[in-house]
Amino acid sequence: MGTGGSSVVVITGARDSSRSVVRERPRGKTLKSERALASAFGNRNGRPMFSPTNLSGAYTALVTPFTEDGSAIDLEALEWLIEGQLSAGVTGLVPCGTTGESPTLTEAEQKLVIERTVKVTRGRVPVIAGAGSFSTQKTVKTAQAAVEAGADGVMIVMPYYNRPTQTGLVEHVVHVAQAVKAPVVLYNIPGRTGVDLGIDATEAICARASNVVGIKDATGNVLRCQEIIRRLGERLVVMCGDDALTLAMMACGARGLISTSSNLFPKPVADTCRLALAGEWKEARRVHLAMLPIYEAMFLEASPSPVKFALSQRGRIKATVRLPLVPVSDAARAKIIETIKRYESGA
Repeated sequence: MGTGGSSVVVITGARDSSRSVVRERPRGKTLKSERALASAFGNRNGRPMFSPTNLSGAYTALVTPFTEDGSAIDLEALEWLIEGQLSAGVTGLVPCGTTGESPTLTEAEQKLVIERTVKVTRGRVPVIAGAGSFSTQKTVKTAQAAVEAGADGVMIVMPYYNRPTQTGLVEHVVHVAQAVKAPVVLYNIPGRTGVDLGIDATEAICARASNVVGIKDATGNVLRCQEIIRRLGERLVVMCGDDALTLAMMACGARGLISTSSNLFPKPVADTCRLALAGEWKEARRVHLAMLPIYEAMFLEASPSPVKFALSQRGRIKATVRLPLVPVSDAARAKIIETIKRYESGA
């Protein structure tokens, strides 16, 4: 940041200058969470610490490509997928999240996927690795391993199945955040975890863990999103976690989306976020509304089976998912193919 003049130039998105977006921010308006993070950690591994400023736009929750029999990671397909995301303008990648079937990955596979994602990305965009589980001890271990593998930060889903109280959720997150010397993004998706991180608990976490910088809100509730923003302001970056609600949440102040559908169509998802952030709401609405049938099709059955099938139609990624997930049904396949055909034809 500069030391003179009336404004501070902030580089957002990719660290590589050829893909960065430059915007002006009034002097003295550094995000509260950014200041706390810089104070706590400074630089990591000789490169600038990922900051909340970078948490904006379209992040893709990457699927994990498997070989035909599901016994191994298809690294060639993963590299193809990542390059496609970057060329389409996404601003961040999230490997080993639940879209990446993290519960079915071994520790060695998670390390391999994160390392390869970091290697292929080459610092062009941030890499925020999924690291959550229903065990605090396991989450700490997984998050530390992700940072050691080169991730810029970690995303931790709320503990599923054991359904802790709000106090338990706060203690879980704070314990993990204190053990991980990197930025942490929370992931609240009560429809899958069976537990909802409330606003009071979110506030308590932010008061105790300075490296918690954002939240992926997949509650499906725009009212929740706007209340988080009203109460926490710039302290916590909100990222939409429901593809179909992107524009609604960004209108309330969310800074972007962590998307499943962008695995398949990264450019329109990235364009929607870019246009909304630029205040070009009419064009953002046009792009977003055209994508709604795609968003619906990508969740016809348990994710990521639909998006993996759709990607397989392009001949570069197998539709393989690991049990207990199964490939999409014949009826879903037909619907997905027809929806994509209609979208690509402009119908």
